[in-house]
Amino acid sequence: MTDQPVTLDDVRAAEEAIRPYLHHTPLLQSATLSDMTGTDLWLKVESLQKTGSFKPRGGINATLHLSPEERERGVIAVSAGNHGAGVAFGARMVGSRATIVMPTTATRSKIAAIQGYGARVELVDHSRLLESMEEIQQEEGQVFIHPFDNPHVIAGQGTVGLEIFEDMPEVDVVVAGVGGGGLISGVATALGALKPGVTVIGVEPQTSDVVSRSLASGQPERLAHGVTIADGLNAPWSGANSLGLIQRYVDEVVTVSDAEIAGAMALILERTKLLVEPAGAAAVAALLNGRVPGAKGKRTVAILSGGNIDLDRLSELLALAVPSHE
Repeated sequence: MTDQPVTLDDVRAAEEAIRPYLHHTPLLQSATLSDMTGTDLWLKVESLQKTGSFKPRGGINATLHLSPEERERGVIAVSAGNHGAGVAFGARMVGSRATIVMPTTATRSKIAAIQGYGARVELVDHSRLLESMEEIQQEEGQVFIHPFDNPHVIAGQGTVGLEIFEDMPEVDVVVAGVGGGGLISGVATALGALKPGVTVIGVEPQTSDVVSRSLASGQPERLAHGVTIADGLNAPWSGANSLGLIQRYVDEVVTVSDAEIAGAMALILERTKLLVEPAGAAAVAALLNGRVPGAKGKRTVAILSGGNIDLDRLSELLALAVPSHE
């Protein structure tokens, strides 16, 4: 018996449940990025997952656990975009309805994608995401699927860790971007059980670091005014379940600047021909800028968590890039 919210058995059960619906995404080596980071660097390309990010792993696993009565009521989620797409995709798959509450600053392409999966989108001020969702839920009665603290969501995201271990059991270091912590808590839970010696490092934007603040205080914190180009990492609060798993299994959470994220995004595009969104470039940004302790010379995996970028903003984002150091 265990009192932790998610275990390796939960992640394995999630993998079996979602396997028919999603891709086993590739793990690709980059010689150039390996040289530039001083590591044997491999990229877990979740930007090639259905809906363009890792998020449907958790979204589908959560919707598959809905009862018939809950499916009839529909689901509701708060999201900058990728979680909303994952939940909308899962809801459509099980014959339910989804309402996604998004900030007014959300990327237009992410809004359009969510609507394309049949969901209703409600745009609200970023500082009132949770409150607005609760008001709609109270009035309409949907089931809330938390973006990173729902145990079924965490278990689904943890299947990324299972695939990394399956493809590279000799992995030494895994680096992942951190918003609220659903991805890294699930991945670290899986890898911590499968290979206790692996180092797991999280990466937050310097200007949106609610998990770092929560680790410092020892309890979930709120961050009302986080601002970053990495909208997928701009979580306004943290959660007890994900934070507890991070405290147990994640070695360190580090931060990077928006300019460093943009630089990594540009370099990934230039050298690997993979287009990732800012949140998806954060792990590589930390490696390029020497923020990952103990990675030098080690077999390292950086998770490219998503590729849903508004093409109208691409040139603007790339213009923020700091020069690469070769």
